[in-house]
Amino acid sequence: ELFVAAREAAAALAARGVEPGQRVAIALPPGTDFAVALHAIWLIGAVAVPHDLRLTAPERPPADHLLERLDRVPVNGTSLVATHDLDAQALGLQTSGTSGTPKPVALTFGNVLWSALGSAAALGVEPDDVWLCTLPLSHVGGLSILARSAIYGTHALVHDRFDTGRALRAIETERVSLVSLVPTTLQRLLDAGLREPPALRCALLGGAAVPPELQQRASALGVRVAQTYGLTETCSQVTTQTPGNGQPDAGPPLFCTSVRIAPDGEIHVSGPTVAGGGELATGDLGLIDTDGRLTLIGRKADTIVTGGENVAPTEVEAVLVEHPAVAEAAVHGRPDPQWGEAVVATVVLRAGSAPAGVRGQELRDALASELREHCGARLAAFKVPKAIAFAEELPRTRSGKLLRRAL
Repeated sequence: ELFVAAREAAAALAARGVEPGQRVAIALPPGTDFAVALHAIWLIGAVAVPHDLRLTAPERPPADHLLERLDRVPVNGTSLVATHDLDAQALGLQTSGTSGTPKPVALTFGNVLWSALGSAAALGVEPDDVWLCTLPLSHVGGLSILARSAIYGTHALVHDRFDTGRALRAIETERVSLVSLVPTTLQRLLDAGLREPPALRCALLGGAAVPPELQQRASALGVRVAQTYGLTETCSQVTTQTPGNGQPDAGPPLFCTSVRIAPDGEIHVSGPTVAGGGELATGDLGLIDTDGRLTLIGRKADTIVTGGENVAPTEVEAVLVEHPAVAEAAVHGRPDPQWGEAVVATVVLRAGSAPAGVRGQELRDALASELREHCGARLAAFKVPKAIAFAEELPRTRSGKLLRRAL
């Protein structure tokens, strides 16, 4: 059904003058038409450039053609591509922009294929798999679900955005066997009552470091989590845990991927999933244990240097969210005349966590003091936040990654 629809949509693109090698922007909402458009573009030998519809025209990546409506016409004599050169460009994407202006990334059909094969080896593939996608299709995390499901011949269930109630109903009633989430959305599903999902064999969790207590909570409620680490430049996954592993790491590299840690602690990745080939310096810091499993420490650029000591924000955040009153935490550096940078935190409180009878500034001061004591009992003094602020929510990208620079 998808193939027939994609062939007819490809014929319509050819009638519009789209030629092999040209860039075609997909300006469609997530759903069936988006999936058909993606494969239609590939059938004509063009490059798919998914657009984030929230962005203004100048913010979107350039393209030769803009597809805002999906048309279908009889194929007749339209010349379609039967096979693809694995070195040919398939996708024109942008990085998520968590550390600055989004950068263009060109992914080939080889990158897409090897990523799908590596993911299959790590997570397994079942004939009746249903992969729930609530991530944006303009980012590699969501788009790769469409691509790999087509390669596997399995089903992708696409939502236009993450909605806790809708996602929960889908997992409970629509035979969802895999779902891609970030820590915040997993937490919301657990808070909404996700328990022993009948068909779910893996919740693939990426986009940020996973607090150990969140993973433990999911395991206790019968939700099998697999942490993963990936980037746009590696066509999604680099390392992936075995589902239900339960360890506080992101698992070993995919079978087709190599990971090494540079002398300064930076993660370097090589293999057939890497855009442009060669070795990718990721800008992320990590550790590899004796079994080859990767633990993500954070971004090099996020490291706080306070009084000559280095502080990884993710380490402090993990301690803060261990406190029962804290739902989310973000830690960053603030210029300080004495220390160079001061460690500061912004936290989102759990509903109903405020002490009875304590309100306003009195509440904030009491909670801040309590949280600093909590950190002081678990961290070296130079890592304890000098100040703690409170917010209703943390700034995040559409894919759920923390926008630390917006704090």
